[in-house]
Amino acid sequence: MDCTNKSDIAVAGLAVMGENLVLNMESKGYKVSVFNRTYSVTERFVNGRAKGKEIEGYETLEELVSSLKSPRKVMLMVRAGKAVDELIASLVPLLERGDIIIDGGNSDHADTSRRVEELELKGLLYVGAGVSGGEEGALKGPAIMPGGSAAAWPHIKPIFTDIAAKAGDGTPCCEWVGLAGSGHFVKMVHNGIEYGDMQLIAEAYSVMKNMAGYGNDKIADVFETWNKGKLQSYLVEITGNIMKHKESDGSYTIDKILDRAGQKGTGKLSVFNAMELGIPLNLIATAVFERSLSYTKELRVKAASRLKRSHGKYATPEPQEIHDSLYASKLVSYAQGFDLLETASKEYGWNLDLASIAKIWRNGCIIRSGFLNKIAEAYSKTQKPEHLLMDDYFREEILNSLPAWSSLVAKAAVGGVPLPAFSSALNYFYSLTTERLPANLLQAQRDYFGAHTFERVDKERGLFFHVNWTGEGGETSSGVYNV
Repeated sequence: MDCTNKSDIAVAGLAVMGENLVLNMESKGYKVSVFNRTYSVTERFVNGRAKGKEIEGYETLEELVSSLKSPRKVMLMVRAGKAVDELIASLVPLLERGDIIIDGGNSDHADTSRRVEELELKGLLYVGAGVSGGEEGALKGPAIMPGGSAAAWPHIKPIFTDIAAKAGDGTPCCEWVGLAGSGHFVKMVHNGIEYGDMQLIAEAYSVMKNMAGYGNDKIADVFETWNKGKLQSYLVEITGNIMKHKESDGSYTIDKILDRAGQKGTGKLSVFNAMELGIPLNLIATAVFERSLSYTKELRVKAASRLKRSHGKYATPEPQEIHDSLYASKLVSYAQGFDLLETASKEYGWNLDLASIAKIWRNGCIIRSGFLNKIAEAYSKTQKPEHLLMDDYFREEILNSLPAWSSLVAKAAVGGVPLPAFSSALNYFYSLTTERLPANLLQAQRDYFGAHTFERVDKERGLFFHVNWTGEGGETSSGVYNV
């Protein structure tokens, strides 16, 4: 094959995201080679959506690799886990020193770190690239979060920045994140925030429908109005569209959808990693658990019948209360996510640029929101905030929202309307801003039954003590450690 006619990049895996990324790349002037394990899928794509374009399909990986310019760049768009390892194992013997493998799926960051190390020992470069934006984003411009072998970045940067969404200032929503599995970790946190955002918006919908008595058209109008202000975001925008959508008979589609939400696991992965790093990801964990609870539809129907409860009387929530509760809770969701990123950065030595990550998320991705520019500003300061909510701008925003936020949660509690994520966010804020929590009792209990020791307020920090609470135990205490 004439070298000048070789492809710029290959994509292996032609599901929805893979297909659309290929079309995006080709539309930006790149020639793309494609492969799918089932060749009929490749044929259908090449003879369908890709017909007449600079896209070539191949039946074998040998043919795919031979079609590429050097250094060869192969992007994997397959299911995370075993499928990635199997495809890598098949590719490695076909590649040469300096060639690049890119995983564009939702792999666990630990798997990506392992693969970076293994492939670099073989002279190959490996990139774990988080890609967000769904089907439309993949086609028109996603947010991309690449990390791994830094030497790969100059070779893939032109393609990735060309296909990425562009922020309002024209900046591509793609930047090098860092070493090892950092790109996939950032994408995982993005998805965790996405879980939180979606649950919060669903609860705002519930308040309007079940407490304020709004009809679907009015709820749609509210979301459309919110999308022009502080709550401007992709998820608020599409929620307004969802509320207005009607069936052929004139009924609303939203009222026909079963209240049973699925999940693919990235939200749970965020919570697992937060627990490992000791970061309170309360709101996002609540959002994950609420999806699990929603899935028990039959149990909930029985419980509603067998555990009948009276509903207290409450004052109808004001529109501003709903707005401010959603806004403040969203700030908590992002604050928890950035707290997790900062802690992981220190733990794994990634040196993440939080301002850069906020800028990547400004467009193309599912959690794009108007206040991401403010988050980027906060983390661009010479004196960065210890916690996002302690930044001057966000401190004022959340304190101004607090009266309405607490009022709405109280009204919902009295009225028996579940607002688990709003409540979790509010209690996180209360705990964060409480100088003395009842954790002293928790530590006393731990010392009582397990001799786990405690620090004292009347002694310097770092000194640990044990009390023989019953008079029957000895003076031996357990070692001091935290999980």
